[in-house]
Amino acid sequence: MITTRIKIKDHLAEYIRGKYNNCHDGPVNIPSNSDLYVTIWDLMTKRPINAGKDEGNLEKALPSRSHGKKPEYYNYLSKRAAGILEKLIESMLYAEIHHHMRTNKRAGLNYLDTVYYFISEYGITSISEDAFIKEYYRLRRNHYNREKRLTKIARNYG
Repeated sequence: MITTRIKIKDHLAEYIRGKYNNCHDGPVNIPSNSDLYVTIWDLMTKRPINAGKDEGNLEKALPSRSHGKKPEYYNYLSKRAAGILEKLIESMLYAEIHHHMRTNKRAGLNYLDTVYYFISEYGITSISEDAFIKEYYRLRRNHYNREKRLTKIARNYG
């Protein structure tokens, strides 16, 4: 198993470790049926000669398939690749927490309890519950304003 390290936001690294590695340290094995696996596969390149030692807060086992790129040679993720992966992981995190918040609200749980359960499940300690709740309210407000603006535009043309 060949691994590499990348530097991403701390709460995103904790989320990936909690989701795919049961909150344990060490290399994270990402399932081959996930979008993250395919994105890592696409971003793997040959290691440049002047590349230093891999440093970062997330160690991942590189995808290995029976055909295509061999991780023995294609075992490098650039800073740009790390940025792409960071954005993908962040969208995965927020999509999952927002889904939990919406479904649990319908079931009678408040947002704070839902977020507390979520961060406890994935072992996230580097970001507060309030940050998740504020981000959710920001999303809802932007969605409401967008719908309101589109309704106003449709009324003007209809």
